[in-house]
Amino acid sequence: MLSSVWTPSRDRIARANLTRFGKGRSYAEIYDWSITRPLEFWDAMWDFGGVIGTKGSRIAVDMDRMPGARFFPDASLNFAENVLRSDVTDPAIIFKSEDGSRRTMTWTELRSESAAFAAALRSAGIQPGDRVAAYVTNVPETIVAVLGAASVGAVWSSCSPDFGVQGVLDRFGQIEPRVLIAADTYVYGGKTFDQRPKIAEVLKRLPTVERSVIGTDGWEAFIGPHRGAAPSYAQLPFNQPLYILYSSGTTGVPKCIVHGAGGTLLQHLKEHQLLCDIQPGDRVFYFTTLGWMMWNWLVTVLASRATILLYDGAPFHPDGNTLFTFADETKMTLFGTSAKFIDAVSKAGLRPRETHALESVQTMTSTGSPLAPERFDFVYEHVKRDVHLASISGG
Repeated sequence: MLSSVWTPSRDRIARANLTRFGKGRSYAEIYDWSITRPLEFWDAMWDFGGVIGTKGSRIAVDMDRMPGARFFPDASLNFAENVLRSDVTDPAIIFKSEDGSRRTMTWTELRSESAAFAAALRSAGIQPGDRVAAYVTNVPETIVAVLGAASVGAVWSSCSPDFGVQGVLDRFGQIEPRVLIAADTYVYGGKTFDQRPKIAEVLKRLPTVERSVIGTDGWEAFIGPHRGAAPSYAQLPFNQPLYILYSSGTTGVPKCIVHGAGGTLLQHLKEHQLLCDIQPGDRVFYFTTLGWMMWNWLVTVLASRATILLYDGAPFHPDGNTLFTFADETKMTLFGTSAKFIDAVSKAGLRPRETHALESVQTMTSTGSPLAPERFDFVYEHVKRDVHLASISGG
């Protein structure tokens, strides 16, 4: 058995974001600071993350109330403006589908397309606080849409296309969306699925939807007339709703969980830059669908001037090497996955360390459920020895 405790090199420690942020403090000291003097900590995180916006003079009020505490009560910002600020030359998005199709989107293209989507929403009468619902695949257009919605101040909520009609209605039926974006087909496990009957049923039972954007043709009809629009970012309160996510639904209808723009941005900047050491030019991947909160987490990676890597399809089609091949092809630096995937790779008898280079991968994160100790040993023995394997949360 190998030791499952990874130690970074001196060089990696020296260039780490956490080292620069801590200014000589140890990890334990930074941790203690974050929980004993949270106002100072989050003030410093705003500055370190380079947040674009007006901070205001107050960092938090009513800190003794739960619920009731409010951070940055005088601040205003726009989530999309912060996410789209990169000046690096690397691509913004690198995408691959299970069927082998690939696309790359530059930062200029992403800003331009997001501005066009935002203009289309405004033309449709969408205002801050209105809900935009998405029943879609993990493709670049979805990143365009969420950032276009955030530019306006609309609230985004999504489901993946494998959800059944009732599963979608249990979620979107509570939030009264005015716009629905949907993929008319999707590919998974070597099969193509026609979504149109499900979409028709969803629309029939969602009377608040005023505009639907269905498939490639619907996308072009919606966004096409607005291409060339200049970016425009609504400056909104720190706690302006950004996302509606949902509980698992194990005790009844899934419960809506609203996430504010400023809190989401600042918390993700902290997780990405301090805990995952994501830096400009890195290439960050999470295997996820739009039904899992890790997709929302991945979107904000752009705010750290890193490239996001999107894969749409089954992780074991045609076999369990698919994502490791994607890592080599894209020079992936952070490989995000689930404990279940690592377990499946181990049980399949795969040995990625023998079949793939994985030279660029510096960090491997696991979430969704606790990662068993023997799976830590499997990664270090059969995937990569010099990698920061982090179980970042449990289910």
